[in-house]
Amino acid sequence: MVLEYDRLKKDRRRLLALTGLTPQEFAALPQMFSAVYATEYPEDKTAVGRIRQRQRGGGRKGQLPTTEQKLLFSLVYQKTYPLQTVLGELFGLSQSRANRWIQRLLPILQRALDELGVLPSRVPEEFAEQERSRRETGELIIDGTDRRRQRPKNQAKQALHYSGKQKTHSDKNVVVVNAKTKRVGYLSQTYAGKVHDKKIVDREPIAYPPDTILYKDTGFQGYEPPVHQTHQPKKSHAKAR
Repeated sequence: MVLEYDRLKKDRRRLLALTGLTPQEFAALPQMFSAVYATEYPEDKTAVGRIRQRQRGGGRKGQLPTTEQKLLFSLVYQKTYPLQTVLGELFGLSQSRANRWIQRLLPILQRALDELGVLPSRVPEEFAEQERSRRETGELIIDGTDRRRQRPKNQAKQALHYSGKQKTHSDKNVVVVNAKTKRVGYLSQTYAGKVHDKKIVDREPIAYPPDTILYKDTGFQGYEPPVHQTHQPKKSHAKAR
């Protein structure tokens, strides 16, 4: 059965699992997404930029006919990162058409989120100013995130991307999240899975608001940025037998 927004919007748990958004959060996106899409693909032109010879909507009907369905397709891909063949099966598309829609829609999604001001900062020196403008300063959590990737064919790249902690080949980012709102405020550049969390923040010196209380795990041992306080859990020692 094809995934359809009209059915998913009534099931909060499934929509959240597939897109990372609640129905209310999802409903805030289509208007901006549609506006950005219209600027990139005007009604008087085809998707490849040619002047349209017949009225829009003529010809074979697509499998992503509405703005909400296009947005759902984009978010499911971003949240679950399935193989394109699997994504095509979920939306009634061939692998080649799924690939073309990915290439077309992901830039639209990024621009729409940017216009709405919800994208995380990617510039470490600007993070403090961005947080102050949002008035969400306070308790922040920093953590490293790994996502699985295809095993590289090159042996040197295999070793670089192999994460011993995750026992798989992966790419890694560091994120800073607001503890109260759960909003991702900062997203680092992407690194190979073997790169240590502490090394990433050493390369990307994140500027925090001075009143920040920062929670970190043992992957950031020795990371003490100029904030109000840092908190790190202590490792529990194994009991002697």
